[in-house]
Amino acid sequence: MWRILVPTVALMFGATLAVPAAAQSSADLVRQSVAAQGGAAALSAAKTTIIKGEAKHWEPGQSYSPTGEARFLGDSTYTQTVDNMTRTARVDWDRDMKYPAVERLKYSEITAPTFGILVDDKGAQQPMSSIRLAAHWRERERASPRLLVRALDAPDSISALPDQKIGDRSLPAVSIKTRAGTFIVLFDRTTHLPAVIRTRDADNVYGDSNYDMILSDWKDVGGTKRAHTLSFQLNGMEVQRLTLKEVIVNAPIPPNTFAVNDEVKAKAKTAATDAPYQWVLRRLFLGRFLDSDKVYYPEGGGLKLTELAPNVQHVVGGTHNSLIAAMKDGIVVFDAPIGEGQSRWVIDAAKAKYPGKAIRQLVLTHQARPFFEKMFQAEHKLSPDALAQQPKPAKIVDVKDTLSLKDETVTINLYNIPNPHSDGMIIGHVVGPNLVWVTDLISPRGPIGRSLATVAVGDALRKAGISGSTIVGGHGTTAKQAEITAALAAN
Repeated sequence: MWRILVPTVALMFGATLAVPAAAQSSADLVRQSVAAQGGAAALSAAKTTIIKGEAKHWEPGQSYSPTGEARFLGDSTYTQTVDNMTRTARVDWDRDMKYPAVERLKYSEITAPTFGILVDDKGAQQPMSSIRLAAHWRERERASPRLLVRALDAPDSISALPDQKIGDRSLPAVSIKTRAGTFIVLFDRTTHLPAVIRTRDADNVYGDSNYDMILSDWKDVGGTKRAHTLSFQLNGMEVQRLTLKEVIVNAPIPPNTFAVNDEVKAKAKTAATDAPYQWVLRRLFLGRFLDSDKVYYPEGGGLKLTELAPNVQHVVGGTHNSLIAAMKDGIVVFDAPIGEGQSRWVIDAAKAKYPGKAIRQLVLTHQARPFFEKMFQAEHKLSPDALAQQPKPAKIVDVKDTLSLKDETVTINLYNIPNPHSDGMIIGHVVGPNLVWVTDLISPRGPIGRSLATVAVGDALRKAGISGSTIVGGHGTTAKQAEITAALAAN
């Protein structure tokens, strides 16, 4: 049995349960909806579509507390240009980011049936990862006015479903299987317009989840009706909102809109047959997607152990790190980021490095007991992980203020510290080699400036009487405490 040590925060969670209703004629539901939107001929008439819109993004996993509001990431404007005949699209993004850093991100994405290309703000092109392309293809299909028209052309793709819940409503629904994914479409009982287009997604934290595009603000466009507000929600938590400000159909597309360098195109990948959709989409929303089919580290790279001291290893090489500390009779691991794939690597590496020793404690630096209890109880049937396949109990220990893990070989002190990033945050001090594990508040990747986060770490180090230490990052590498005194200085 592992012991999992977490900061203490009082939490409450609510649950919404779907209540199925009698199934209705699936083909009729789709046919009625196509007619309500203007009919198959009108929906298929647009050879080109140009959309100018605004976007907002949020990330629930970055909230200050698990019961708090999702973290607002920023506002964006975008222009989407689509050649409906070749199913090629370009989206030009201008993103005014507020979190995780205040910055401006400008880039373009070109997607075609067989490739995807990223264009930076200087015009340089590079191929998309196959999982990024798969995620874009699925989301384009979800939002396409032609989704239901294509379903009528392939009636075997439509399956009947019982009524589905969205909020406090129960709506008639069908399942539509496409090459990009399987969509559950919920229809408004009065207007027959599609109200929600849903996928069932595997999420590392929330388990099997509803990912919904909720359609509203329908307006006439070229003889059809089109939703002008698209709210994307994960289990009812909004993560993206698109507002269409202008929709132009059958306008000429500017020359070179879809121009792709031949050398880049030759290296481009086709879409993955499956993808960790929630990881890809929400890291894109966050502006921190690695764009690698390896998910955890760059193409051509890999995770590795860097020895910081005898019996202390830093797991690096990816976007997120862990720390492994071997005690006399077991192993302590700090943080288990991202998902099962990286965790499996860390477990195997720890056991190979320290044969015969089991992992006894996992120290999680963010959030608290109720959050992890709910996470462990979440269903993972869509993509069963090791815990879902072989459930095992975990003893969760709260770190209310401080806690020590020690034997005759090593002492590790844990501190739950006040900070601006998360309501409940542990830093860990491996006393002998004087190493301090810090996630997010300090991420050594170059010069470290002073901020509320770094001052919080400095206050904690002063309170604990720690000096001359090496800061070991949950992201990045390491930094000497003595060399970043200005960043750690008190207010």
